[in-house]
Amino acid sequence: MMAADTAKPRSVSNALRGRDILCFSHDWTGDPLSKTHLMRVLAKDNRILWINAIANRMPTTSSKDMSRIIKKLKAFAEPIREVERNIFVLNPLAFPSYGNKSILKVNQSFLARQVKKAMRKLGMQDVINMVFNPAAGMIAGRLGESELVYYCVDEYTAFTGASNGLKEIEDALFERADLVVVSAENLLEKKKHFNKNTHLIRHGTDWRHFRTALDPSLAVPAEVADLPRPIIGFHGLLADWVDYELIKKTAEHFSSGSVVLIGKIAVDAEQKVKVLDDVANVHFLGRKPYAELPAYCKAFDVALNPFAINELTLAANPLKVREYLAAGLPVVSTDIPEVHVLADCLVGTDHADFIAKIEAALAAPKPRAEVSDAIAHESWEAKVDELRELIAGTRR
Repeated sequence: MMAADTAKPRSVSNALRGRDILCFSHDWTGDPLSKTHLMRVLAKDNRILWINAIANRMPTTSSKDMSRIIKKLKAFAEPIREVERNIFVLNPLAFPSYGNKSILKVNQSFLARQVKKAMRKLGMQDVINMVFNPAAGMIAGRLGESELVYYCVDEYTAFTGASNGLKEIEDALFERADLVVVSAENLLEKKKHFNKNTHLIRHGTDWRHFRTALDPSLAVPAEVADLPRPIIGFHGLLADWVDYELIKKTAEHFSSGSVVLIGKIAVDAEQKVKVLDDVANVHFLGRKPYAELPAYCKAFDVALNPFAINELTLAANPLKVREYLAAGLPVVSTDIPEVHVLADCLVGTDHADFIAKIEAALAAPKPRAEVSDAIAHESWEAKVDELRELIAGTRR
């Protein structure tokens, strides 16, 4: 926690620079998320100890979950490794049963020892702990940190299968943190009562990366190049918060075109996604490397954010929408609050209106360079500057 000392405040430009950072997040090898982008910017001036995922939900008996458990056990035996300059990854081991007080105590002791050992090995000092995974709340603030930041980007307790006891751990984390950052207005309104030092920083975008979709020399991947148009595209995790009935209706309406879905199918969506099995013009392409996403975006005529409307998505700020816009694409989303701040994102208020908005986007698309340029200022570097300013204010 923030020390009650007389340390001189850092200037905004220097806040965070040169400090050691703990980052509790998802697995480093997963798709780049907001945490990945933020840490890559910070790693230019800081050393990062990235702690791979501590489970927020109980595993199922599915083959995917069993495979993940085996990988976790194997990874636990691996030493800390530097995956990119100044980013070191630790694979912790914990038991995902936070509603059980006895197991919680075991986890607290076991995890703290693992993290402190890694910190000693790296010689970390003046550490700021940035927690993106609420399960880490069981030990956050007990690791000798100078400051604790909880960076909340989702309504975690609304995820399917969220572990019993997670809410209690997260609520305590909100209260214990020196600074709370949220990524959506909905989260700000719901969480600010826990901690008066709660602030909104909306997601940025890897603009230069997705802008390459406008490069005339960038080749469109062969598997989509010859698909019937219009090509209506999606990239991201195919989880249970996606509205598959809406995707089906969209594909049936544009039956002479193609609906392209890029991303892996999550365990919790394996049954829901079957509604698309017999829809001939829906193409599942699987997960693609992040480096290749601009090329696929280049092939799209319009991009979709077809989220179901529920407690989880009403608090979401989907990265993909800004990534689509950075690629210059027309974008249509279901009616979640955060997309309303993006002028070039069309919003469908129900299934029929969603399809009508796709029609409108296809009929009168804006110049792609104009769409991309309009979001260029929302870079991850700009978001880190916002974070530095908040950190500087916290230390005054």
